[in-house]
Amino acid sequence: YKHNSKSWTGYDRYPKTALRPLLSWRAIAFQHSPGDGEVREQNVSVNVLDFIPHASMNTVHHMLLFGCRTPVSTAGYCSQGTCKDEASIMYAWARNAPPTKLPKDVGFRVGKNSGMAYFVLQIHYGDVSSFRGKQPFIAGMYLLISMDTVILPGKRVTNSDVACDYTSYPIYPFAFRTHTHSLGKVVSGYRIRNGKWSLIGRQSPQLPQAFYPANREVNVQYGDTIAARCVFTGEGRSSKTYIGGTSADEMCNFYIMYYMESKHAIPFMNCMEPGSKELFRSIPAEANVPITVPQMNSKMHMEHTADETPLLNTCDEDKVLDQDYHLEQVSSWPQSSLQLGQVSGLALDSNSNLVIFHRGDHRWGMDSFNNQARYLQRSLGPIQQSTILAVDPSNGRILKASGRNMFYLPHGITTDKDNNYWVTDVALHQVLKVDSDGRDRILLALGEAFTPGSDINHFCKPTDVAVDTETGDIFVSDGYCNARILKFSADGKYLSQWGSSDRRRQTPFQIPHSLVFLPDRKEVCVADRENGRIQCFIAETGQFVKEIKKDEFGGKLFAITYNGLIFAVNGESLYHSAPLRGFVINYSTNRILDTFIPNKKEFKMPHDIVLSVDGSVFVGDAGSNSVFKFTAEKFHRSVKKAGIEIQELFGKALTRFSLCSGKTVGSLNLGKFFASNKGYSRQGFDQLSTEGSDQERNVEDSSDSDNEEYSALPPPHSSS
Repeated sequence: YKHNSKSWTGYDRYPKTALRPLLSWRAIAFQHSPGDGEVREQNVSVNVLDFIPHASMNTVHHMLLFGCRTPVSTAGYCSQGTCKDEASIMYAWARNAPPTKLPKDVGFRVGKNSGMAYFVLQIHYGDVSSFRGKQPFIAGMYLLISMDTVILPGKRVTNSDVACDYTSYPIYPFAFRTHTHSLGKVVSGYRIRNGKWSLIGRQSPQLPQAFYPANREVNVQYGDTIAARCVFTGEGRSSKTYIGGTSADEMCNFYIMYYMESKHAIPFMNCMEPGSKELFRSIPAEANVPITVPQMNSKMHMEHTADETPLLNTCDEDKVLDQDYHLEQVSSWPQSSLQLGQVSGLALDSNSNLVIFHRGDHRWGMDSFNNQARYLQRSLGPIQQSTILAVDPSNGRILKASGRNMFYLPHGITTDKDNNYWVTDVALHQVLKVDSDGRDRILLALGEAFTPGSDINHFCKPTDVAVDTETGDIFVSDGYCNARILKFSADGKYLSQWGSSDRRRQTPFQIPHSLVFLPDRKEVCVADRENGRIQCFIAETGQFVKEIKKDEFGGKLFAITYNGLIFAVNGESLYHSAPLRGFVINYSTNRILDTFIPNKKEFKMPHDIVLSVDGSVFVGDAGSNSVFKFTAEKFHRSVKKAGIEIQELFGKALTRFSLCSGKTVGSLNLGKFFASNKGYSRQGFDQLSTEGSDQERNVEDSSDSDNEEYSALPPPHSSS
């Protein structure tokens, strides 16, 4: 439709998909009622200028287009009759007739004022065989899912068993998929016939959770039993883990993709019955043996073992090749200079923009504080430049600038779900909640300005803030004088505090410098700078969980962030000669998966690190007054082969499938299963997610300054 050279939606009363495959027509509107943009049929008339058939006589014998004031029905595609009032035939077609174009300046007037407010297309089919299923086999999905498993904390092995008798027509499995969260070690599925167990598929859920080829020799018939076992470990957990929809919970899912004769086709079946102990006594021993997840070298090669079957090739062409990942600097970023001072903090806001916190023309030097940690340069006044910059992570263009005349020596920054900035200023000895709308309003202040202290109302050079994404509680690392982490409610009420809880060595924090909240684990991790280690704690209680300490850190660790893996940067040490670089670390195994450095100029003092939503890594350097961007995208190998596109960025579990058909298959809502079984709530499930959270990781034991610009002995604790 055209009206004044602008598109017009026309009449949306009928589904257009019912008409477009067989007939279309071109019309010009000559009367249009102004208003809120909606087309009111009683005030609109159009001229139909031509008719273009899209049908074929192989299917359609003939079709008629009627104009009506009132149709017999508006409820569906098939109805008895055409118009309640007099039907006006506008067009007829049969036997592959060509399009019909009316003469110039001639048209059928339609629209309510014309007496024809509706189109009714009547189709007489000559051959209906195309509507009958010719496909001999139809695919479907069989899902085995556990509902009752409880994983005890610290218990090395917990089995979750599911089994159901099969009572339908034969199915032929051709692919399988496993799913657990982080505690799952191996998932296996079987067909049991006459007491014999035949493997359908077996895989580690810590590998990419794609569909893998099933054992094609196995079919399932009436009277067989379908069974699955998930093997979990409770090591590293301090409380019971239940089946549920969040990543703090667990799941045990085994998917079977099958085909069956189309005349018996069932698109989806499921099994949620716990298997009997007697039945599972005879499960093959292989089901209890964890699959070794392939280790990655410094370039993060994935090398397939015999158990790691290549991903299912839906187009039956070349297999998807291994991926080769290594973070490399994007030397063209930023596209223009940002004119920064000492970069002390980085964050990501709710719009996925990079947020930079820098010190403008102020510098932290040897004469910035006295022995009591009091700031000596108040006479300089606050920093007059914009200390908070929101920039486009793709090109470094400044989108928003704020934080003028507010800060003296900025340090850490993070954002909350409302896009507020939480910042620390070591000169002010304060933690501030600041709006991000450019008005530079302080919404909440913790601590007393310019007054160091060690009680619950004072800080001493606080370094960073982490925010619990669910509760809004905040965690403060405090800091250069006080070796502690404090927890406050979202409105600033003091809740608790703790120091290091390393039970093995009882080593206190020595400058807890950077914090990150792990939403999937409900933990807070700290970069304990001068001890050169990462320590993690249960966010609710402060209970110690684990430590990661590596020789490669070189004795100092400045900053960390997390997205399923830990990303960190180290710092220079008087006692070690390790190079300055970034690290990618597997949280569960403590292994270093990758290291990265700039291409052109070296790190001088990498001070903070953050990840963008596309997997890019940004490092703020306080020594060179700059921000570096790193990405792994340029190292993809065969990112699209055989119609399957796979992109996995460092534990982000970002896997995209572009099937040959280019279409998306309908989704399965497991929330319906949980909601209907044993009182589970549907909360936490959405229509497009079959597994709640899919950010899983792969357990190995860890290996064995007064101011940040200068390495020095730890400062004395403030007595105030």
